[in-house]
Amino acid sequence: MRQLMFHDDVQFWFETMRLFGHASYGGSDFGEVVATASRITAGDYDSWHDNWLHTAERIATEAAAAPPISARDGFLRASTYYRAAEFFLHGNPDDPRIGYADARSVECFRAAIMRMRDIEPIEIPYEGTVLHGYLYRAPGPGPKPTVGMHNGFDGSCEELHFLGAPAGQERGYHILTFDGPGQPSAIHREKLIFRPDWEHVVGPVLDYLSKVPGVDPARIALLGVSLGGMLAPRAAAFEPRLAAVVAVDGVYDASTALAQFLPIAADELPDRVRAEHDPELDALIAAARAANPTMRWACDHGRYVMGARTDREFLAAYLDYNLKDGVAEQITCPVLVCEAADDMYFAGTGVREAEPRRLHSRLTAPKALLTFTEEEGADAHCHSGAQRLAVARIFDWLDETIS
Repeated sequence: MRQLMFHDDVQFWFETMRLFGHASYGGSDFGEVVATASRITAGDYDSWHDNWLHTAERIATEAAAAPPISARDGFLRASTYYRAAEFFLHGNPDDPRIGYADARSVECFRAAIMRMRDIEPIEIPYEGTVLHGYLYRAPGPGPKPTVGMHNGFDGSCEELHFLGAPAGQERGYHILTFDGPGQPSAIHREKLIFRPDWEHVVGPVLDYLSKVPGVDPARIALLGVSLGGMLAPRAAAFEPRLAAVVAVDGVYDASTALAQFLPIAADELPDRVRAEHDPELDALIAAARAANPTMRWACDHGRYVMGARTDREFLAAYLDYNLKDGVAEQITCPVLVCEAADDMYFAGTGVREAEPRRLHSRLTAPKALLTFTEEEGADAHCHSGAQRLAVARIFDWLDETIS
């Protein structure tokens, strides 16, 4: 999609477009996003934080004094803007602004869903602590198909409200959204860092669902967004209780998103990032950070969510996020692989196939590839800006597959 703002900073533009897209389900308003983004200095993380925090505080204050429906709508948007405020701050995990904005984002989201029907916060037992999420109950009696939803490298379970949770609920699905290790509530509140063996995360989620009245255990699907497009298929390869899996968008090897910014052959990268000392590589990573806004943000955020001390240590950990060595081929349930034609992270190049197609080509289970295009306004990463179109096609596939 054509870059309309922040012309010299693709990462600021994508995060702005992501906020535009949440308007589809009440998570933002177009004018509020334009007005706020217009005040932000490109590449300036403090400017980004200060302006989104100002907008969030103003809207939350108004919502707190509003009648129920207006309060619901205001709290939903304030929740999105608080989450945006702390998005670029993770290079310093001790920054107190992170905790404040995250807590206010969750508080506002919960204030909003208190004014809705059949949505409740939940806690899923996990390795001596809990995973946080939400249960959306479908209307009507009888066992229902159910979709577990999780985000990716940086998105939250609250954001999934704008990426399909209520859309599934109104179509007759129970929806369970959750943050796994490394994702916002888990890293902010429980200090749980990412892990690539996602089946150990999904297992407790399915255990929880097995005790929820009205869930049909034979019709449980899993949907993962962004990096979740690798994590969800990984879980499906080892978790036989899943009836289907959706990758939005499909990822075979997540490391390609960042390796493309380093002038190093792919077969050299693993040994070099894992070496005890490699000053030349450290210099190349520093140069890539300085030259590319995505690399700068990804390394800062990645150190935080992977528990890494250095950018190179983060990149070494990130190499484990793949479906190689026959993992993709182990999946037996039906798989929907979504693809964005101009994905800023995972689109193909002249020498490398797009990640969704790399995944799709290796699947031996029943499979479908769903490509979203520029003509549809849906070619950006995870179809930001075309959420209703994407959600409709995904749930139409689920209707045919598990309902």
